Amino acid sequence: MSNETIDQSKVDQYSANVFHLSQQKESRLKPLVRNEPLKGESGYYDRYAAGSAPTKKSGRHSATPVSSVDHSRRKVTGDEYEDNILVDDLDTLSMIHDPTSQYAKIMAMKFGRQIDDIIIAEALGDAFSGRAGATTVAFPSSQKVVAHDGSTTTGVNLNVKTLRKVKEKFMANEVDNSMKKFLACSASQIMSLLAQTEVTSSDYNIIKTLVQGEINTFMGFEFIQIERLAKATANVTYNVNNGAFGSGTGTITISSNNARKCIAWCHDGVLLAIKKETKSRISERADLSYNMQVYYCMNMGATRMEEAKVVEVICAEVA
Repeated sequence: MSNETIDQSKVDQYSANVFHLSQQKESRLKPLVRNEPLKGESGYYDRYAAGSAPTKKSGRHSATPVSSVDHSRRKVTGDEYEDNILVDDLDTLSMIHDPTSQYAKIMAMKFGRQIDDIIIAEALGDAFSGRAGATTVAFPSSQKVVAHDGSTTTGVNLNVKTLRKVKEKFMANEVDNSMKKFLACSASQIMSLLAQTEVTSSDYNIIKTLVQGEINTFMGFEFIQIERLAKATANVTYNVNNGAFGSGTGTITISSNNARKCIAWCHDGVLLAIKKETKSRISERADLSYNMQVYYCMNMGATRMEEAKVVEVICAEVA
């Protein structure tokens, strides 16, 4: 006769190791923008415009001409961010492992993602100019390119034709060609490039290595895959021939497709002002039964330093 009570001797095994679920684990954009210290409540970062053409000398002993330089500035206000997780002694005693160090890792990853959210929002948001930063500068429609293929009127995803137009924007703005340029996009755009460039083997081979992680550059842009980019909240109208935003026969209807707002920029086109780097502290809380607290904080803000060095690339993530 079998032992019918053997179930009472069975045990469950629990691992002392822990696993963090899939997530973005650090800031991907912070190293790719201009980092500056911020002192005081707000910071002001000055700019110099291009000088006018020199004066042609009119003759011998002519008066020395005097020219001027246009000065401007951008204002950045830092915001304070903080968070903490409490570790109760009673919970720790009931667990195989002490979660304190893992909570610290979670906090570090959360704050890294928050830095990227700040940069993304301000790269395409309103900038503040003038002596006291009282003049609002909206992101201009002229710096927006909608993904296009020359014929489709309902929206397409990122393709080589669109990348050429984005590159043309930087060139037409006389942005120094030696400056490193980046393009933040989602996995959808990278996979779209792979699918849409099979007609040209050279382009296809480059994009294939991009997807495989062997390279991360194409057409002069370093690609940054990030899933935190905003989506358009209203239908997007565009010219199907050149991707011009706001007019034309093409429309991305957001009720049926996402319109992802990708960002192309030069390193110094976006500024991250750091008043306080990410700071962490693990300490006891005497007011909470001497339980441990995992505390993180930072103070940062961002701005677009120059419209010519930032291009919004709107891509239809066709279902």
